[in-house]
Amino acid sequence: MNVAQEGDLVLLISKDYKNYMITLQTGSRMQTHRGMIMHDDLIGQPFGRQVQSHQDYPFLVLEPSTRDLIQRTKRITQIMFPKDIGYLLLRLNVHPGRRVIEAGTGSGGLTLALARAIQPNGQVYSYEQQDHIQRLAQENIAKQNLDPYVTFHLRDIAEGFEEQGVDALFLDVRDPWEYLPHAHAALKGGGFFGAILPTTNQVAHLLNDLRRASFSALEVEELILRPYKAVPARLRPKDRMIAHTGYLVFARKILGEIDGDWFMPTRGRDRAAERGDQDDYW
Repeated sequence: MNVAQEGDLVLLISKDYKNYMITLQTGSRMQTHRGMIMHDDLIGQPFGRQVQSHQDYPFLVLEPSTRDLIQRTKRITQIMFPKDIGYLLLRLNVHPGRRVIEAGTGSGGLTLALARAIQPNGQVYSYEQQDHIQRLAQENIAKQNLDPYVTFHLRDIAEGFEEQGVDALFLDVRDPWEYLPHAHAALKGGGFFGAILPTTNQVAHLLNDLRRASFSALEVEELILRPYKAVPARLRPKDRMIAHTGYLVFARKILGEIDGDWFMPTRGRDRAAERGDQDDYW
């Protein structure tokens, strides 16, 4: 049985869909406009049940997801959205035991997701140039007890990366093309490269330089997530949605010389050849 223990993070959802995230501590209490809940009433009890505040208002007691943790992360910089992070973990083949570099750290939203994905025997190497931003990210990671899985570097990545032979590397910086030689040197052969950029002109610049820097299997994707009102009698899209958050660019590190055709994604190469536009496809 999944039981809440002292020190655990717990997500409480009220009947009017207000969300509260608390760290359980013996003798503490949570005050809401719907009444008070004692931490002692949650400790040692299973997740997935309903509790009542002292005003008899119902709350659900749930284990928070990685998405919940990222959305509640204290931030002073923009963080990546869960819709992009979830897909990114798949595209960069991030799983337990992997070694992954990210730059820059920002407030640590992606760092958190990477650290949860690579534990118990992997490692995240996170590079950030600004001290005050890195300190906040370190605090956010420590709150989740994930600090053993993250090595923080306060460093300009123009100086290069300290690690070599890593499985994946992700750049969330303004001009990622400037650091492609360093990324290539840090990755293992065939390693996974990714980047996020807000504008198409930046993406075009990166694509041109990736090809020259011995990266292949280039792909660009954008994810649109459309939420719906989960009411059976009037199921329809919500009035607001988060539309464009960024373009995701993916590539693989290549060793030695390579036939130029391999710079196109495999799934589109045959169709491009039939249309006679191989040079334009990638």
